[in-house]
Amino acid sequence: MYNLLIINTIQFEQKIFPPENFYAQFWEMKEKGNVGRTAFTKALLAWNKQENRREMPWKGERDPYKIWLSEIILQQTRVEQGWAYYERFVSRFPDVVALANAADTDIFKLWEGLGYYSRCKNLIATARFIAGECGGVFPDSYAGLLALKGVGPYTAAAIASFAYHLPHAVVDGNVFRVLSRYFGIHTPIDDHTGKQTFTTLAQSLLPHKQPAAYNQAIMDFGATRCKPRLPDCKTCPLRRECWAFAHQATALLPIKEKKLLRKTRWFDYLLISDGHQTLVRKRPGGDIWENLFEFVLLETEPSPASAPDIRPALKQLFGRTPFQLVQQSGVYQQQLTHQTIHGRFFRINVKEMLILKDYEALPTEKLVKLAFPKFITHYLTDKKLTLNLL
Repeated sequence: MYNLLIINTIQFEQKIFPPENFYAQFWEMKEKGNVGRTAFTKALLAWNKQENRREMPWKGERDPYKIWLSEIILQQTRVEQGWAYYERFVSRFPDVVALANAADTDIFKLWEGLGYYSRCKNLIATARFIAGECGGVFPDSYAGLLALKGVGPYTAAAIASFAYHLPHAVVDGNVFRVLSRYFGIHTPIDDHTGKQTFTTLAQSLLPHKQPAAYNQAIMDFGATRCKPRLPDCKTCPLRRECWAFAHQATALLPIKEKKLLRKTRWFDYLLISDGHQTLVRKRPGGDIWENLFEFVLLETEPSPASAPDIRPALKQLFGRTPFQLVQQSGVYQQQLTHQTIHGRFFRINVKEMLILKDYEALPTEKLVKLAFPKFITHYLTDKKLTLNLL
């Protein structure tokens, strides 16, 4: 099938990739050969019915609230990590009205550790919009779902197809990968043209009578068989017509054009306590960890050679107020999408509590109810500390 096209291949990063018109030629050949686009779809549906053993608590769910909740949790989160959070949320908030009526601090505390906290902020806003403006009923159209805060094209398509059986194809990382490898598409997935190409193709492959089954199939196939690394090609039911398999190019697809730029930051946290209270603040908007709580923060420019000397900063902060440094941690690190956070923790005892702008001294029984960033909870867990000890 591919022999006619190999002559026209081009070199791309020292590997063989199809020419720009490969995509159009490929479809023309498949149609003339009476194979058609249905071959790919039928193969996926058959695999989903006969071989797909991927179990998840939201799989087969028809309740739009639970589908929406699972999709928001799984944005930028692995299934293995999101599973327990989903079950805790459903147990605590069985419907959207229960979630809407909960206090922000309770919801953020339940979300603690999942990261990407803007998702939680959008979760709260959308729950209250649906409870207040929609009478507790989710929109039943793709356009209505897409208008919800925190819901993009992928999430709207997932809810529309799984809850309402509407013919909208999901396009996520798994889908990009499966389609780019199978059809040999080397258009970058992270530019406007690429996104349009894959979205159009995904929609053309969707069987309108089985949108939920197909969407679930292609996502599960990408997650369990056509994996980013070490895909299971030898037993793949699609390998006979997969361009990447035929050309040993699975490791090179899909193509991303943009390089992720990360910056490095250094956070020194001061756990200042008088034995009864500890200074904390809620992080402001416009930065990472918005709405989460933290201890007194000293942010300095990171040094490539060594950790910054904190003594001058402590002298400036405390002035004439006596303090005792009782413990200093090693260096901790957390990798975010666009940032790498390094830092340490200093436990400091005082007899007279400092008064610092934006910080408040809270008793221990209130601290345990607050949501902290993973960077801080990692330290507390690692040192086997509880907030009762601060």
